[in-house]
Amino acid sequence: MILLPEKAVYWPARNMLLIADLHLGKSAHFRKAGIALPAAAETANLTALNGLLEQWQPSRLVFLGDLFHSDLNTAWNDFCTLRHFYADVSFELVLGNHDILPVNLYAEAGLTVHREVLLLQPFRLLHQLPDEEMKGYYDLAGHVHPCILLAGSGRQKLRLPCFYLAERQGLLPAFGTFTGMHPVETKPEDRVYAIAGGKIIAV
Repeated sequence: MILLPEKAVYWPARNMLLIADLHLGKSAHFRKAGIALPAAAETANLTALNGLLEQWQPSRLVFLGDLFHSDLNTAWNDFCTLRHFYADVSFELVLGNHDILPVNLYAEAGLTVHREVLLLQPFRLLHQLPDEEMKGYYDLAGHVHPCILLAGSGRQKLRLPCFYLAERQGLLPAFGTFTGMHPVETKPEDRVYAIAGGKIIAV
């Protein structure tokens, strides 16, 4: 598995990209509610997604939940345009708590929907980490939007998105630009890879 500074994972053996928490439509959702937010975040998300598809040429793209933030808005049309441009790529969605669009919209967009989990040995792909582990599988999920807190000698503090990999379970950073982050509590044996300056940094 290759961890990418674009906040995604590439799985060479299956020619697959994994992305968590894109949250498309979030800024449009807030604008609809009367909160002035720029539409640039939506464009940046789709541009980044397009760049990954062009660079890695995957046969499968799996979203680990929260592809679209909430109710239907114009951002969905932009996503569908991009999706149909890559008609030869299998777009798949493991449903997250924000994926509440009507099922027929996913089908019309050419998305394969996995209700709770996608099992691809040796990984169990989910949106949210379960309480119980499954023998023979390593869990990969999103939902948390993990970040790591770094402190400098001059009392500087920095929050960086990260990949968090424990012994049997791991978290992907949120791919979307307008998502927020949540610090993860780590143990000495855990592996944490922060994203900064377009690079992956072991912390």
